[in-house]
Amino acid sequence: MSKYKIIMTGGGTAGHVTPNLALVPRLKEEGFDIKYIGSKDGIEKDIIGNANIPYFGISSGKLRRYFDIKNFTDPFKVLKGINEARKILNKEKPDVIFSKGGFVTVPVVIAASMKKIPVIAHESDITPGLANKLASPFCDKLCVTFRESLNYVSKEKGVLTGSPIRSEILEGSKLVGKKICGFDDDKEIILVMGGSLGSKVINDEIRENLTELLKENNIIHLCGKGNYKKELENLKGYKQFEYVSEELKDLLKASDYIISRAGANSIFEFLALKKPTLLIPLSKNASRGDQILNANSFKKEGFANVIEEEELSNTGILTEIKRLKEDKETLIKNMKSSKMNNGVNGIMDVIKGSITSKM
Repeated sequence: MSKYKIIMTGGGTAGHVTPNLALVPRLKEEGFDIKYIGSKDGIEKDIIGNANIPYFGISSGKLRRYFDIKNFTDPFKVLKGINEARKILNKEKPDVIFSKGGFVTVPVVIAASMKKIPVIAHESDITPGLANKLASPFCDKLCVTFRESLNYVSKEKGVLTGSPIRSEILEGSKLVGKKICGFDDDKEIILVMGGSLGSKVINDEIRENLTELLKENNIIHLCGKGNYKKELENLKGYKQFEYVSEELKDLLKASDYIISRAGANSIFEFLALKKPTLLIPLSKNASRGDQILNANSFKKEGFANVIEEEELSNTGILTEIKRLKEDKETLIKNMKSSKMNNGVNGIMDVIKGSITSKM
């Protein structure tokens, strides 16, 4: 019989799910029975299903910072979600909730608070996202990734833990990665990724410069759902995927350089792997600017090169890749001397502490 039961929640993007998966092996080691609450049709449903964790789907609205007619109807979805979450919690009787963010977590966290179940949340970015801001009053502790984040959260609730890194991400094989892509030469490999949904700006820059890039490099391109180009699938030295899961550890290991958005989960994995990276954060026009803060923090630490997408068209991706290669040794040296460790241990301490304090 399991020692404790935990219900995890988080969704909307892979970035709100993968940190949960990073905790799963350790939770199992500690004897936790693990269940998951996500949205009925979100990306998290498939990811968690593939991990063989029991999954409950609830209604989830979207909380927007801009005017939309759905802003008038979505609060009713949240209320419905709270009711659905309460029924699940009544049945499952968890000892603790762990929330990773995304709009589906709001009804879960509120329902748990109403039932006096301890809630631990985790914020990956420097400043809390809207979902975590709304959920924060109902949380017992809010774990944060960056030291700067403690300035934005309640002193009583904020705990610096770092970002949880999936252990398997560190166990990839370069040989397997090259075999998956069909690369059989010694050219340097650049892995390009724009988040689980892809990035049009990054995709276009890479594809417009493929002829030049493939002269000296092999390219692994995680282009995002719906962005696969059939006409490019037989191009030697270029391998594209809409999304990868199991293969990611091998593709990362095989890569010499990474070009990526600046989601906190991903950049801490790149840091753990000591991969020289060019970060192209999501523009403020399309986000709240959290990726820009993340990227600038890593630039300040000397862990990555950064260019904002508005500047990319001026300098060009080829120039930025040349600069990244020139800075390779310095970036690796800085990453090797980093004291930013895997956040799994810190988060586990907070989770266990919340259970014992309620006993």
